[in-house]
Amino acid sequence: MTHILLVEDEVKLARFVELELNYEGYQVSVAYDGLTALTAARKLNVDLVILDWMLPGLSGLEICRRLRSIGDKVPIILLTVKDEVSDRIAGLEAGADDYVVKPFSVDELLARVHVHLRRSHQEDAVYILEFEELSLNRRTREVYRCQRLIELTAKEFDLLEYLLTHPGQVITCDRLLEEVWGYDFMGDVNIIETYIHYLRLKLEANNEKRLIQTVSGVGYTLRD
Repeated sequence: MTHILLVEDEVKLARFVELELNYEGYQVSVAYDGLTALTAARKLNVDLVILDWMLPGLSGLEICRRLRSIGDKVPIILLTVKDEVSDRIAGLEAGADDYVVKPFSVDELLARVHVHLRRSHQEDAVYILEFEELSLNRRTREVYRCQRLIELTAKEFDLLEYLLTHPGQVITCDRLLEEVWGYDFMGDVNIIETYIHYLRLKLEANNEKRLIQTVSGVGYTLRD
């Protein structure tokens, strides 16, 4: 049975979400503070974490950072009242896979849970993706250009991985939002522009030629 860790300090909301998840057939463990949540995430073999941003003891953002720092790749959906673009970027940079703004529709939350569980359960035999002198290892989450190791954030890695799986194809911003972020991100394409900018800075740090090309008015493509 799929096991979900729900971390929410609002007891009534936690109980409501827990019951909805149970109804969908998920096993649910609940934590109400940050320290308990971190311990549970490390000890329990969970398939996904639903994590409130504002928690007593330890914030959801810090929990994300700590889990990613030890190589834990469990999908994390942040719940928060924060809705500024800068807040969303902070959550994604910390390692969250998705972002749900309170108050939210439980149907929307369940849809995102389904998306991330499906994605995490998909097994792909190809672990090394290469394009020109660029190499990405899905197992170790390492990226090299020639012999230079490139340090990427979790979401930068996911974006580059998606481009590498579709070399030469023109990928629209809407498709990137759906496939990389897992939802429409309120239709805000600025998040794509921001992350493409971050990737280019890192991939071209030694004045290497540009591989991520802009297709004006459409999106982006990985092309020599």
